[in-house]
Amino acid sequence: MRVIAGEAKGRRLASIRGPGIRPTSDRVREALFSALGPTVAGARVLDLYAGSGALGIEALSRGAALAVFVEHARDALEVIRANLALTGLEARARVVGSTVERFLDAGLDAGRAGPFDLVLIDPPYAEGPPTRQLRSLAAGPLLAPGASVVVEGRGSDAGPPVDGLELVSVRRYGDSSLAFLRPEVMTEARSETEARP
Repeated sequence: MRVIAGEAKGRRLASIRGPGIRPTSDRVREALFSALGPTVAGARVLDLYAGSGALGIEALSRGAALAVFVEHARDALEVIRANLALTGLEARARVVGSTVERFLDAGLDAGRAGPFDLVLIDPPYAEGPPTRQLRSLAAGPLLAPGASVVVEGRGSDAGPPVDGLELVSVRRYGDSSLAFLRPEVMTEARSETEARP
């Protein structure tokens, strides 16, 4: 596993081994960041279920202003910190030891560094689509206006319908799929209708 582009291009990253561990392949990461294009530069990035940190590190390498890595497994947290040190990107990173659910429930409390322009979600396949997590994102203060949310999943699991998030596209790469979502823009007429008792 390596950093594909940017200031840390070519650096080999440590990975996590164990049952149920499925790091995002180089091919899927390359496709993801090609689709995002120049929007990554200067973005505030939230990497949920960060694992080895490869997705957030790729974003930092490509010029993201900040990346927050959320992971609860102790061995994974050590790997994320080691990979940030290896790539020299620690200064623009924050590593949070927490479950994704607890992190999302806390919102912007305790200096969470949001709102975020890009949210990357790569949950374990065994957990199924991250519907609850997407609902929390859509309802909370963590998404900046015009933010992008990308969910990696298996087959059609990647993009569950969630109020407040619009599915822009789903792209499939072998066994993996990437769902690209964005906050729904509430029109003035719709917001007036919903505001009526």
